[in-house]
Amino acid sequence: MCGIVGLHLREPELHPRLGELLAAMLGQLVERGPDSAGVAVYGDPRLTPPGRAAVSLLDTDAATVESALRGRIPDAVAVDVGPTTVVHAPVGVDALIQALPRATVIGTGEEVAVLKGTGHPHDLARAFGLAGVQGWQGVGHTRMATESAVTPQGAHPFSVGPGQCLVHNGSFANHATIRRELRAEGVSFDSDNDSEVGARFVAYHLARGADLDKALRLLCERFDGFYTLLVTTADSFAVVRDAIACKPALVAETPGWVAMASEYRALAVLPGVESARIFEPEPEEVYVWKR
Repeated sequence: MCGIVGLHLREPELHPRLGELLAAMLGQLVERGPDSAGVAVYGDPRLTPPGRAAVSLLDTDAATVESALRGRIPDAVAVDVGPTTVVHAPVGVDALIQALPRATVIGTGEEVAVLKGTGHPHDLARAFGLAGVQGWQGVGHTRMATESAVTPQGAHPFSVGPGQCLVHNGSFANHATIRRELRAEGVSFDSDNDSEVGARFVAYHLARGADLDKALRLLCERFDGFYTLLVTTADSFAVVRDAIACKPALVAETPGWVAMASEYRALAVLPGVESARIFEPEPEEVYVWKR
């Protein structure tokens, strides 16, 4: 019984409020997932300045990162954000990763910062400074572990492709089989979480030319189980549910924003929700909104 929230802002005047609104949404779903929590935010000028690649890390700190990069990438900046460290630099993502000290990479891209950890979601939101974050898109997740251990690596979002994030409520029954198939194709994994298998599957197909709609349709064809997924990329915001659609999901849409949440009360905190078009996504129908 995990909790999902997501917010795609169409109106630039709302960008300074992204973190404030996302924190309010996440706070409504704490009891759905008290084990761990995480968010991904797109377009924050402090964490992901324009024109700079960014990498989000666990198992290290800003001082260690900056010391390792000194002399190799002198313009790199590392920021401690609770249990996560975000480093950005005016180089490509691959070059930045190769220069980093040993750590667990939990997100890459030019606009996205991934922040996650274990503990109570309220405490983590404060540690992230979430209320002060800006940007144009964000996703969040509160986790109640069922398929794997409670670890920072097992927390959501899973961001395993450039700018791509996935959050999941439910469970994939055949994740072990698909994990073996992906490993045979050279795909590596950072956790034993079934949700990571879904994220890796989507990233695998995106890297081979599928668009997000097609990648999620392929997921519906291949994965067994019960799931609601919110998947984002650098220009897209997408929702899909399994064929039975037993996991809750609601979408609200206005001219200024599109939002998705596991429960209505997380949407109720948004400005203008009283005039929003609100609906429950249909089973196995992929909904995609573009920037």
